[in-house]
Amino acid sequence: MIVRSFPPIAAPGARLLILGSMPGIASLEAGQYYAHSRNAFWPIMGQLFGAGSDLPYAERAARLQSQGVAVWDVLQLCVREGSLDSNIRDEVPNDFAAFFAAQPGIGRVLLNGGKATASFRKHAARFLPPAATAITVPSTSPAHAARSLDQKLTLWRAALAA
Repeated sequence: MIVRSFPPIAAPGARLLILGSMPGIASLEAGQYYAHSRNAFWPIMGQLFGAGSDLPYAERAARLQSQGVAVWDVLQLCVREGSLDSNIRDEVPNDFAAFFAAQPGIGRVLLNGGKATASFRKHAARFLPPAATAITVPSTSPAHAARSLDQKLTLWRAALAA
């Protein structure tokens, strides 16, 4: 089935862009980024930016925006059955030329997992501002349980400090 992503969570002056690949079923049904209850994204955002799962979604998004953090997906649409990144086919990327032109302050891009990294390299890396860096961080997806939340948090924190 054809799956479509959401508009970015972004405010003028963003300095950090966090990119996933494509929302899973729970997120699509909720109309919210990282809505699966076992996804580590919001717990990590809570530790790093005070935008944790205990806050209503709109408040989490506003808190990230106020701290210069944008959230988006590499893909605008794709064909996928279920939620697994490995099932993604027929990728159509988001418009990164326009996004980076509108957000010239982006200095770092965190790529949430391997599929986000592969799709970003394939479709969007050429639009990355010259002074910006892109860093792969461990996927927050519950399908990637090889690392604990604490291990993921440590690696996300290190990527922000790099």
